[in-house]
Amino acid sequence: MTIGLCGAAGQLGRLTIRAVKARAAWATLVALVRDPAKAENLGIPARHADYDQPDTLVSAFEGLDTLLLISSNAMGGRVAQHRHVIAAARAAGVRRLIYTSLLRADVSPLSLAEDHRQTEADLHASGMAFTILRNGWYMENYTGSLATSVNAGALLGSAREGRISAATRADYAEAAAVALISRGHDGKTYELAADSAFTLGQLAAEVSRQTGRQIPYLDLAAADYAARLRDRGVPARFADALASWDAAAAQGALYDDGHELSALIGRPTTPLSNAVAQALGTSGADQARREIRPLPVRRPAS
Repeated sequence: MTIGLCGAAGQLGRLTIRAVKARAAWATLVALVRDPAKAENLGIPARHADYDQPDTLVSAFEGLDTLLLISSNAMGGRVAQHRHVIAAARAAGVRRLIYTSLLRADVSPLSLAEDHRQTEADLHASGMAFTILRNGWYMENYTGSLATSVNAGALLGSAREGRISAATRADYAEAAAVALISRGHDGKTYELAADSAFTLGQLAAEVSRQTGRQIPYLDLAAADYAARLRDRGVPARFADALASWDAAAAQGALYDDGHELSALIGRPTTPLSNAVAQALGTSGADQARREIRPLPVRRPAS
């Protein structure tokens, strides 16, 4: 089996390669990337495949049995990009395509959802065998900037008491690996989320416990949260989007209790405490003594 991974040089792509290798050493993997130079350390062959250059895709996909389409992060342009990939996969004779979508994309109020709805519709109309992995929120959307929150003395948001079933990127990568290397997934849509949900208040409490410092959660109106994000250097459009996603979380948009992710990967999802410890570089008695260094604001994964 020859498996191609679009976006292989990205964070999710790299973790998926690792997960496939761990579960199926026999699989032949091909990295499909916009810049092959960035894939030199992946340990697998790389081919040039640019979502915005359809003429690069058909030749890049030749000889592939299965293709993983990791959703593009080009807001406003990814529907067209995904259509290029689907069309090229059909032309190249790829048998099966696996797509990373958004939790409950068909009904989600998140602004991200419409792009995923359109791509899912394109997959249904393609005539190809496909599997849709509707990934919930990524834990790293929060843990990626925890050190900055610790330095600021508070965790900010506008999610109120909304429960968030965020899982780690590694958990979602393992789900992608399972779908890529095993049978029985054709035509299926999986709603993927963590086993246990948390509120941002509970996240702040866990950070406080691990750092030995009192880090409260300050819940703000969405407009005020967006303003604070802009003050921290987040571009205005993205700050507004982040605040709107938090507001949607307050209404339950990021919560799921179906346990389909842990069922797919065959183990419990990563606990919140483990994810926080990894993000802060804390463990055991060292938790209260570690130096917390600022981290850049990260774009939430879609």
